[in-house]
Amino acid sequence: MTWGVGIIGAGPGVAALHAPTLARTDGDFRLVHVSDAGSGRAALIAERFGARASSGVEELLADPEVDVVAICSPPARHTEHVRAALAAGRRAIFCEKPLADTADEADRLVAECAAVGALLVVGTNHLFDPAWTRATHHLSALDGRIAAVTVTLCLSPNDRYHAVTMGEPLPAGAPVHRPPLDLDDPEQSAAIVRQLVAGLGVHDLPLVRDLVPAAPDLVWARPVAPVGFDLALRANGALVRFTTVMLPEGADSLWRVSVVTAGARVEVEFPPPFVHVGGARTTVRDAQGVHTVYPIDRRDGYEVEWRALAALLRGEAAMEYDELRADAVFVLAIADGAAAAVRAGAVREEAGPDGAERAEVGR
Repeated sequence: MTWGVGIIGAGPGVAALHAPTLARTDGDFRLVHVSDAGSGRAALIAERFGARASSGVEELLADPEVDVVAICSPPARHTEHVRAALAAGRRAIFCEKPLADTADEADRLVAECAAVGALLVVGTNHLFDPAWTRATHHLSALDGRIAAVTVTLCLSPNDRYHAVTMGEPLPAGAPVHRPPLDLDDPEQSAAIVRQLVAGLGVHDLPLVRDLVPAAPDLVWARPVAPVGFDLALRANGALVRFTTVMLPEGADSLWRVSVVTAGARVEVEFPPPFVHVGGARTTVRDAQGVHTVYPIDRRDGYEVEWRALAALLRGEAAMEYDELRADAVFVLAIADGAAAAVRAGAVREEAGPDGAERAEVGR
């Protein structure tokens, strides 16, 4: 069976990611409708894929060919649009990350989906990448305690990857420079860190939760110039370090998750966002010096997350509402804790073996 997909939102992510990805699902899905907020971009995307276009959400939600609603609108409207899809009787929803802006809102939204049996997939594509599945299987086979997890993320401008994916010329000239952020302003810094953790950290914090599921203690959080954050957590006896920086004139993006156990170091290096070059690369170095590089899967997380929704629709997989809720709450609680720490001065001292105050950020 082929399910018709209506996408709410017509930004670069829809044009470069979701619309072309639907065409790679071996007939599971077909794009039938795209809506925008009045920009006119929906018509351009719809024309490429033989779909209909509209403005607003009412016409899309009334379209009888729309079986699945994909929420790709600005993050502040995700909750509103998920609820609109539920109210319109849709029971299969794909929602780009983040699902909600607060942990309480995410909790309520998942409960509302569960109450009516609606299938829900959130677009945390790294969690679906075949390389991550391979890495977790390898770590499980090692049967060793996780000692440390490091997430290193250096992002160059998204425009270049949009252009490559769409077959357009690379952006010419120097990037547009915005006024510098005042990272000495605790309120502005806290807001930036929270937004980045909730919007970018959401890609990889569910991976961290896979490995160290306990509610973490925040060791420190601080902003990084020109735009980024650095935070450290402790959970299940492991130290987690997450460092992100966005560079307006940076080289190609680096996106790496490293996991250290007593017997090995496992690294998963993800491709840049918005491009379709297969999955991540997994490398393992064990205590005996053996270095193993696994082949790259032709599928990426963008494709597999849609295939996961197809498996739910066919009844081949069970909808795990508790896991979905726990991932969302885990990320947003860390975002809130990091923002509070930055607002208060980031790192504070206490009497203790490592000298750093810890504040519980999970629940």
